[in-house]
Amino acid sequence: MSQAHAADALHGKTLYLNGPAGGGTACARCHTASPTANVSKILSAANHPAAISAAIAANKGGMGNLYAGKFSDVDLADIAAFIGNPGVSAAPAASLNPASLAFSGTLLGQASGTLAATLANTGPGALNIDTIGVTGAAAADFSIAGGTCAPGGAVAAGANCTVLVSFKPSVAGARSASLAVAHNGTGGSSSVALSGTGSAAPQATIGVSATSINFGALATNAPSAPQSITLNNSGQSALTFSSITLAGANGAIFTLGGDCAVNKPLAGGASCALTVAAQPTASGAFAGNLTVASNAANGNVTIGLAGSGASATAAASATPNALAFGSQTIGGAAATQNVTLTNSGNVALTFSSIAVNGAGGFSVAPGSDCVAALAPGATCSVPVLFAPMANGAFAGTLVATFNGGAVQVAVSGAGTTAAVATPALSDAGPIGFGEIQVGKSAAPHTTVLRNPGTAALTIATLVIDGANGGDFVLGGTCAVTGMVSPGGSCTIETTFKPGAPGARAASLLLLTNGGTQFSLPLTGTGTAIAAAPALTLTPQSFDFGASAASKRFTLTNAGTAAINLSAATFSGPFARVNDASGCAALPFALQPGASCDLVIGYTPAASSASSGSVVLQADGGANWTIALAGQAAAVPANPAPAQNQGGGGCSSVRDGTDPMLALLALLAAGVLFWRRRNPAQS
Repeated sequence: MSQAHAADALHGKTLYLNGPAGGGTACARCHTASPTANVSKILSAANHPAAISAAIAANKGGMGNLYAGKFSDVDLADIAAFIGNPGVSAAPAASLNPASLAFSGTLLGQASGTLAATLANTGPGALNIDTIGVTGAAAADFSIAGGTCAPGGAVAAGANCTVLVSFKPSVAGARSASLAVAHNGTGGSSSVALSGTGSAAPQATIGVSATSINFGALATNAPSAPQSITLNNSGQSALTFSSITLAGANGAIFTLGGDCAVNKPLAGGASCALTVAAQPTASGAFAGNLTVASNAANGNVTIGLAGSGASATAAASATPNALAFGSQTIGGAAATQNVTLTNSGNVALTFSSIAVNGAGGFSVAPGSDCVAALAPGATCSVPVLFAPMANGAFAGTLVATFNGGAVQVAVSGAGTTAAVATPALSDAGPIGFGEIQVGKSAAPHTTVLRNPGTAALTIATLVIDGANGGDFVLGGTCAVTGMVSPGGSCTIETTFKPGAPGARAASLLLLTNGGTQFSLPLTGTGTAIAAAPALTLTPQSFDFGASAASKRFTLTNAGTAAINLSAATFSGPFARVNDASGCAALPFALQPGASCDLVIGYTPAASSASSGSVVLQADGGANWTIALAGQAAAVPANPAPAQNQGGGGCSSVRDGTDPMLALLALLAAGVLFWRRRNPAQS
């Protein structure tokens, strides 16, 4: 017999405010942060987890779409306990994202544009901000440039604020520091790595839309769909590519395309695209890399390539997984909603039939673009109509049959002669924001919700959900519990603010009190400025003088990524000295924040001034130089024999004649004469 679970209201509060542990929409988005407001009768679930489970099973208010399979029985019990005890409290939890902000190459003394970091309170208590500042080796080159976070301010549970940072380099080269926010959350502080490159003259800066590509499971011996990567130049001078190469363990299975080329400079602010396709020849994992070498101030870019070969498999998925039309007027104009079908397999799909089974006025509208073969990863849209001819609730199933199976979507609606609201969105398909640099925000996109019906509607659910929901921001005049009168409208604003590079996707979900549900896909691509490796050398130059003693040079990785040091090239009479306490043998990786000592000796072959250097090289083409010098002391070829000159009993013979002998003889004669004159004193 299983042990009864003692419901944890505090854990339930976390789930209620932040959503399922695996990611998704928070209950607070629809029911507000406090259950005591009893929005949508949430208090009926107080200490009653079965009520929550039943609402999910019935897809009440779209809960099935949001939470089906995402909460365990224990989670539901904890959420119900929190609803019954909403006053439970605990410490806040802070997260500061993205993990790093990289500025493009900036002229010395000039200020860059701002980048933003978002401080979110993912805990149940208020997050109090103590201080906001910049620390680190080049802290003076970065500054706080505004934002909604403020020292002494507070961030409510489930809320967030932003910190804007700008870059104004004072020294040429790679610069790095950290944005630090002290608070009362777990750990006491949060930080974001800052990097930028100071340029004494206009330079190019390379940015990439992705740092890696995963092709997923591909059918063996069949080419994949090309994957695209955008390269952009956010610097002030032309970006020139010196090489664009494919390499790695399985580099031969990749093919390269696109309009980026070695002989095609990229002006400041411009971009070009590279495409990579893969054709695995055997089952199992494969890997490679794409390296772009250029004159960019922030160095070369390497993009990892990976995937796996597998047997051919046809598969498809649908978004959303249910359509709800709500109540519609009998005999009125048909309501339309769209379903997006995605080829989630590794072979092309061909749909043999797409239809709605069941009675009640459901049908597939003409004009679907799912008539041609669908490549792996590609999507198409199916418009579904609902025009009821009788009173009552109706249900059906959209079935899309393809080679190898079928995908199904539940549809529902009701017919009525009473006055009804007729919600309609100005957008019918995906909302794309294009490419936006990590830390920046896209221009807001406005979607209009209109009600040309004969009754008012109330918004029951309005959220952004999905794997990358945190990268999209919701605003506008439409709001949960807000009412739209007949003939009225409100606006929904969505903004894309990527927290990481690469393709990002989510969905805008809207549900009205009449049961009508809309789902609009949101897409965008985050681009990142490739951060230059930040290796500091202490000292950067050294003069050995005449000393033969070795010298220790400290290498420190001041950046946010490992530096793979591949070689060290010496010139002049200088060489590395093996030392058990020094840096590892090359090649080796120096991790972020780590240091080691490179021991160098001076071994001159002749007496003269010497100069030389050691050049440290890293993967990707980065290099650093230590200037070295020395002055070997002069050593006579045939040293003269030692002489003992002077008095005090020391000989000073020169050319066989010693001038001291006569003086000594005279003194001796004087002593003898004195003794003879004074015998009593002898």
